[in-house]
Amino acid sequence: MKKQLNITQRNAVLTSMAQLIKANETSILEANKKDLKKYDGSDIAMRDRLKVDNSKIKGMILSLEQLANATDPLGVERYAFTHENGMQISNKTAPFGTLLIIYESRPDVTIEAAGIAFKSGNKILLKGGKESLKSNLILVSLWHKALEKNNCSTDWVTYLEFDRIQTQAFLENPTQKLDLIVPRGGEKLIAFVKQHACCPVIVSGRGNNFLYVDTEADLQMAFDIITNAKTTKISACNALDKVLIASDMPRKHEFLQGLIQELQKHKVTILTDEKLANIDGTSPIENEAIWYEEFLDYKIAIGQVANLDEAIDKINTYGGGHSAAIITANTEKANTFMNTVDTAAAYHNASTRFTDGGQFGLGGELAISTDKLHQRGPIGLQHLVTNKWYIIGNGQVRN
Repeated sequence: MKKQLNITQRNAVLTSMAQLIKANETSILEANKKDLKKYDGSDIAMRDRLKVDNSKIKGMILSLEQLANATDPLGVERYAFTHENGMQISNKTAPFGTLLIIYESRPDVTIEAAGIAFKSGNKILLKGGKESLKSNLILVSLWHKALEKNNCSTDWVTYLEFDRIQTQAFLENPTQKLDLIVPRGGEKLIAFVKQHACCPVIVSGRGNNFLYVDTEADLQMAFDIITNAKTTKISACNALDKVLIASDMPRKHEFLQGLIQELQKHKVTILTDEKLANIDGTSPIENEAIWYEEFLDYKIAIGQVANLDEAIDKINTYGGGHSAAIITANTEKANTFMNTVDTAAAYHNASTRFTDGGQFGLGGELAISTDKLHQRGPIGLQHLVTNKWYIIGNGQVRN
């Protein structure tokens, strides 16, 4: 059984890793350029996630430095109780054990998600996509150098260079103890992992986020928030895909025309339902299934609803359980919306683009979970733990 690394060891490895990333920035960028050159897909979201630039390198370094300075998430007492017979009973946080992260195209996951898992005391298995292989391999080699520099076994971080068949076989019959799997990618990857895994899986990464513009909305605010949420980073799972407009919203036609013109400047394709048909610059929604779809593209669907209740019902029917927003000056309506939409994050008068571990003060994230167990939304350092009961007695037996 693998002995747990103490907090001093874990922090030292993370600090060394930040230094190695900085020292090897040129080599990392060169490896990534080879991956980008080899990638011939048309998926612009995947290409955006695949690309590593100086900004992403700085983000990796910052994440590692913040993790090294963060409080130890292990051994935190959550509950304490003294039994009538004198036993001291407590519940404390503990590592999961071995955690497998399966991900597509994002080399920064090799650093940021793995760093959170490592700080939480877990042994890490990484299975990246073939499109980012060269980038991932150089980053894993740096993990091994950081571990060796601090007299830690390199098998705390292992890269699985598996094809799809080998991955399926490993999921169904792991060659080592596996305690938790986190798939980071599209719906096909998540479905594949859930179908074949023989241990718990945290589902993350799917967005399909909705925004409702209420009759009492500040229309300039709605305009700005929709534009931000849709256009700033289309590859992000917190990007906006669907907008619902209240049927009796004042200046509705004027608002829609302005919004459509602005979105067109960003090359966004605009689809509308039959209630908003024939608006210049839009195309009709031809299949209701579009409401289920996460676009990850310069595309948005706009529909009309009668009222707040219909908006909530539509979001809960079609949304991905990630994020939803309401734009309104009415606090009562906002509270009803936020308490009723079935999403990990609910917004009042703000962009869905903030659903992110760093933005929520977590110092980074392993994933954004749309499951309800064991943690919903951004999973940070303090969430990537399980718990353990400790009972201290002096010979007590139960009658």
